[in-house]
Amino acid sequence: MSELTLTVMRLGFLAVLWLFVIVAIQVIRSDLFGTKVNPRSSRRGAAAPSGGAATTAATGRATPAPAAAAGQTQGGGRRRGAPTQLVVVQGSLAGTTVALQGQTITLGRAHDSTIVLDDDYASSRHARIYPDQTGQWTVEDLGSTNGTYLDRQRLTAPTPLQPGMPIRIGRTVIELRK
Repeated sequence: MSELTLTVMRLGFLAVLWLFVIVAIQVIRSDLFGTKVNPRSSRRGAAAPSGGAATTAATGRATPAPAAAAGQTQGGGRRRGAPTQLVVVQGSLAGTTVALQGQTITLGRAHDSTIVLDDDYASSRHARIYPDQTGQWTVEDLGSTNGTYLDRQRLTAPTPLQPGMPIRIGRTVIELRK
C-alpha cells in the first residue's frame, strides 16, 4: 500500500470515530435534559387554579396552594369520590403511594421527578399527571421514546384518568385510587 492510501484510511477512521463520539454525546445530552415541558395554557400558570404551588415573584420560592385546589370544594373538604392517591402496583417501586394534593406529578428517571422510575424503558421526563381546571386528573406523555400506555393504549394526547385505570411506563404500572 502506498503512504497516501494509508493516510486516507487513517483520516477516514478518525472521521468515523469522531462521528461516533458526537452522536454518543447527543444521545446522552437528550437523555439528561429530556424534552422541554411547556405549560398547557397561560391562564393556568398565572392564576394557578389547579392547586399545586404558586411561586412568589420576590423570592422565587413555592408557597402553599389556596384551599380551593382541584378536587376540593370551597368549604375545604375533598370532593366525594375524588381520587386521593397514586399507587405503584407493578415494578421496582410496587407499593409506593403518592398523595394527590392538586399538584402536578412527574414520572421519569430524572432525579427531580415526583416518582423516580428505575426502569430502562423510562425516559428522563417520561410523563406527567395533573389536575385540569375541572379537577379531573389527566395523564400526558412528554415525548418519551417508548411511550406511555393507558389501559393498553398508547397515549398520543393528554387523556383524562379514571380511578383504577392502569398507566404503564416500561415495567412500571401506576393507578389512581380513592
